[in-house]
Amino acid sequence: MSQARTVLDLGTAFGEKLREVGASDLMQDVELPTSTLLARLERHGIAADRAHLEAMEQQFAGAVQQAVKEAHAAAGHEFNLGSPKQLQEVLFGELNLPKTKKTKTGYTTDADALAWLAAQTENELPVIMLRHREQAKLRVTVEGLIKSIAPDGRIHTTFNQTVAATGRLSSTDPNLQNIPVRTDEGRAIRRGFVVGEGFESLMTADYSQIELRVMAHLSEDEGLLEAFTSGEDLHTTVASQVFSVDRSKVDAEMRRKIKAMSYGLAYGLSAFGLSQQLNIDAGEARALMDTYFERFGGVRDYLRRAVDEARATGYTETMLGRRRYLPDLNSDNRQRREMAERMALNAPIQGTAADIVKIAMLNVHGALTEAKLESRMLLQVHDEIVLEIAPGERKKVEELVRREMAGAVSLRAPLDVSVGVGPNWESAAH
Repeated sequence: MSQARTVLDLGTAFGEKLREVGASDLMQDVELPTSTLLARLERHGIAADRAHLEAMEQQFAGAVQQAVKEAHAAAGHEFNLGSPKQLQEVLFGELNLPKTKKTKTGYTTDADALAWLAAQTENELPVIMLRHREQAKLRVTVEGLIKSIAPDGRIHTTFNQTVAATGRLSSTDPNLQNIPVRTDEGRAIRRGFVVGEGFESLMTADYSQIELRVMAHLSEDEGLLEAFTSGEDLHTTVASQVFSVDRSKVDAEMRRKIKAMSYGLAYGLSAFGLSQQLNIDAGEARALMDTYFERFGGVRDYLRRAVDEARATGYTETMLGRRRYLPDLNSDNRQRREMAERMALNAPIQGTAADIVKIAMLNVHGALTEAKLESRMLLQVHDEIVLEIAPGERKKVEELVRREMAGAVSLRAPLDVSVGVGPNWESAAH
C-alpha cells in the first residue's frame, strides 16, 4: 500500500517536472498510449511452431557437441570449454599462441580476443571456440523460446519502455530482440514464429535506414539529403562522393566501409572503433572519417554541436523533447568523458528514431481500429512492426501501414517503409 501511495506522490512531482522541461506532450501523447498498446501486444502474443523450434534446438545441441570434440582434438586432450582458466592454459600455455590483453585473471579469451587470435595464427582452436560459443548461445535462445510457449500455443513477450536510456523498447521473457537477423541460423529461428489460427499471414513493416535519415534531417547536410532523395542506393552514392569515383566504379568493399562509417557515426563510433569493425589500422580509419567529413561537413558540424550543447546543458534532446542527462560529459576521467560523448552523439539520433517508431505504432493501431479491420499488431522489434493479417485484408492493411508509418513525422530525408508478407516471420521479411 505504501508503494502504491509513493507512486501516486511521485506522479504529481514528476508531472510538474515534465511540464518544466517541456516533455508533457511526449508523456501524454506518446509514452502512455504506447504503454496501453504494448499491453495489447503482450496479450496477443505470436504463434510458435514448437516442432520446428525443437528440431532447431537439437541441431544446435549437436553443433555444440561437435565443436567440443574438435576443440579437444585441437588441444590434444579434453578440457572444459566453459572455463576461462583452462582455456587460457591451453591457448597461451600449451599452444603458446600470441598473448591477448592482460586481465586480473590472465589473458582475455572473449570473442574479440578469439577473433584476433584466429586472424593472427594458423591454429584452428580459436575458430572452433568462436563457433562453439555462437552455437551454444543460439541453443540457449531457442530453449528459452520453447519454454516460453504458453498453453495457447503462442509466445507472449514482455515489452519494456523504461530500460533503454534512448527510449527504445526492449523485450524480455523471452527477449525477441536478440534473435540474429543476418545469419542463416537466426533466420531459421524466425521461421518458428508463424501465423496463428484464423489469420492468413504475417506482415512485417520496417523503416529503411531510419537512423541515417534522422541524422540527415538533424544535420541538414545537403550532400546527405541529396543522397537520400536521389533514389539511388544510399551507401553507393555516399561512397562515390567520399572516394571520388563514379557510382559505377564503387565496389563492394568501398560500399561496406561507407555503410559501417555512416552507421558508426550515428552510434558515436570513434576512429579506433571503426578500425576494429573494418579490420583496418586506426590511421586508415581516421583518414576515412576525415574524407567523409570533408564531403559531408554538415554531419561533422552537427556532431560537434551535439556534444558541445550537451556539455553546456548537461543533456541531449530528441526531436520530440526526450532528454538524456549526461553528467559525465564534464568528468575528469577521460574514459567516462569519452563514453558520455559517444552517448551524446547517439542519443538524439537513436532516441528520435525510437520516438518515430512509437508514433508509427500508435497511428497504425488507430487506423486499423478506425477501419474496423480484424488484422492486429503483434510485435515491435527494433525498427520493425509485425502484424497478423486477417483473411482478405492484406491489401488494405499494407496501404494503411505504408501511409501511417511514412507519415509518422515529417523529415527532410523522407521516411521509407519496406513491407513483406508470408506464413512465418522469416518469409515475411523483405
